[in-house]
Amino acid sequence: MSRIYKILAEEIWREAQAAGVFAGAGVDLADGFIHFSTADQLAETARRHFHGQEGLVALEVEADDLGPALKWEPSRGGELFPHLHDVLPAASVRAVHPMPLGPDNTPGMAPPAWLR
Repeated sequence: MSRIYKILAEEIWREAQAAGVFAGAGVDLADGFIHFSTADQLAETARRHFHGQEGLVALEVEADDLGPALKWEPSRGGELFPHLHDVLPAASVRAVHPMPLGPDNTPGMAPPAWLR
């Protein structure tokens, strides 16, 4: 099992939940696929692309659930990132993690309530 993550505004996620699918936002729509990150890539993605943005969540998805529409493609100096060349069914989202801003103004996943 391999979990991947999509950072987006909570408001956009709520709209996608109501529609039953997430078709992408911003750069996803411009590029023609939905950008995801692995757990190891998530912090750098948040720092580079979401610095200073509030009201974000990270969708957690099982990569194997997405089938052949999920492709691992080079980005940032050749590192492979998961890209979904289809819509994301809302039912495929395993968890939704709040991403509050940290002291450096970069969003990060909040620890689970039982760890706080």
